[in-house]
Amino acid sequence: MIQLVTDPIDYSAVTESVRSNDAGAVILFLGTVREFTRNEQTSWLEYEAYDEMAIASMAQLEAEARSRFPVKEVAIVHRKGRMDLGEISVAIAVSSPHRADAYEAGRWLIDTLKERVPIWKKEHYSDGREEWQHPGMTPVAGSDSSATPKLPAEKGEAR
Repeated sequence: MIQLVTDPIDYSAVTESVRSNDAGAVILFLGTVREFTRNEQTSWLEYEAYDEMAIASMAQLEAEARSRFPVKEVAIVHRKGRMDLGEISVAIAVSSPHRADAYEAGRWLIDTLKERVPIWKKEHYSDGREEWQHPGMTPVAGSDSSATPKLPAEKGEAR
């Protein structure tokens, strides 16, 4: 299950999609909207994505996880759009014969997703400021919600 959705994530369905009689472990990671980031109070978040590339990148992560870890099933679901405090923005579920492998694969998946997948988060702070967030990206602060996040240039690539 690889999905980019706008509706709330059904984490029970995500979990059930990876269950297997061959797996002795199922882990579920949920990323949720927190109230404070670096001592800044968040009111809500907004996620945007390059849909086709995000889905292809998540499918590539699944393939890599299958080659790196002895997993049975993998599910990655990311939400986009506006999310209020406490709402689920991402769900990753993994099944494996043993728990250590499931935990390791799940952690690798969320860490790598945040680094590679073209999904951008805009923090909307309680004081009215907005700021785009993405690992490896220079934050773009301001109040122009139409501003596009800027990723750093790759080595040897002009932007």
